[in-house]
Amino acid sequence: MDLKSKIREVPNFPKEGILFYDITTLLKEPVAYQEVLRRLAAPFIGKKIDKVVAIESRGFIFGAPLAERLGAGLIPVRKPGKLPSDKIEEKYKLEYGSDGLAIHRDAISPGERVLIVDDLLATGGTILTTVNLVRQLEGDIEGVAFVIELLGLKGRDKLKGIPITALISYE
Repeated sequence: MDLKSKIREVPNFPKEGILFYDITTLLKEPVAYQEVLRRLAAPFIGKKIDKVVAIESRGFIFGAPLAERLGAGLIPVRKPGKLPSDKIEEKYKLEYGSDGLAIHRDAISPGERVLIVDDLLATGGTILTTVNLVRQLEGDIEGVAFVIELLGLKGRDKLKGIPITALISYE
């Protein structure tokens, strides 16, 4: 299945000069959505993933069903101020601004095998921040998985030594 044909391109969103890849057109098609989940899970079947870490907010769309498919727990990484208990936070830069992420301190135990999932790999700020949070909790990162990768922004360069799964790429 050609998943790229299911993605809508929206120019100048969320601001002038940004080309946004809208996954809602893929998500609304059950066969395409199931195919994405199958392809994202495939490299991790049999790897005994303990936790799937899903990044707010579109990472949740893929993280929950991946956790179910892999027999793993689901850990949400949220924007600051969204988690109710003891947490660690880290700030990062986006391609069009800055933000921060947080994870509960008790979300991952040392040595647990972790898969991190999000919809998009761009400059790598969001994923690197999440990797840092997981490493602070001493989780073993088995891989990171994305639906889309924007190759020209070189986000994968920040993930040396971490297996990367990306289903669709754009220059």
